[in-house]
Amino acid sequence: MKFFVDTADVPAIAELNDLGMVDGVTTNPSLILKSGRDILEVTREICSIVKGPVSAEVVAQKADDMIAEGRKLAGIAPNIAVKVPLTWDGLKACKVLSGEGRMVNVTLCFSVNQAILAAKAGASFISPFIGRLDDINMEGADLIADIRQVYDNYDFKTEILAASIRTVNHVSQCALIGADVITAPPSVIKAMASHVLTDKGLDQFTRDWAKTGQKIL
Repeated sequence: MKFFVDTADVPAIAELNDLGMVDGVTTNPSLILKSGRDILEVTREICSIVKGPVSAEVVAQKADDMIAEGRKLAGIAPNIAVKVPLTWDGLKACKVLSGEGRMVNVTLCFSVNQAILAAKAGASFISPFIGRLDDINMEGADLIADIRQVYDNYDFKTEILAASIRTVNHVSQCALIGADVITAPPSVIKAMASHVLTDKGLDQFTRDWAKTGQKIL
């Protein structure tokens, strides 16, 4: 499974990248706002750090405008994936941009039918939002499983990029189901290393080692 980090926080990306935990990055208008930086500037810096796909999202709502914005964003670096919404206009933009050889991430997916349309339009990635489905008492992970089955049925090449990942359980669920990629905030990726029994065992080892009176260095 590939790990994308869902942030525009450059130091956080760099830290995880140095550990080999970053296969790509996803951003959106909300994350750009949180960064407090110019979208072109911060995206260019992220692309200089990360070798894998970096999703940069259009903000237009009409297909022609999305295409124009997508081309501008794609000019930032070769590893840009243009992010478009899963609307009819977004699918039109996806078809054009993917036809030009650009990576396209179709976002805000909440149904299998939407995922099928994105694959047919040539999307490189489809981004189903797990957490937002959980918010309305639906099982977000079930959508990942359903899309996986349909894509495998017809050998669609679009990668399933599980988004709106909020917990470490979301990550393990997606891994078991067979999502190609997860994108998660740095805090969730770091939390994957934590377990109460690890902490308990380490505490016991530390106390026992102190009783030996020994030193390694």
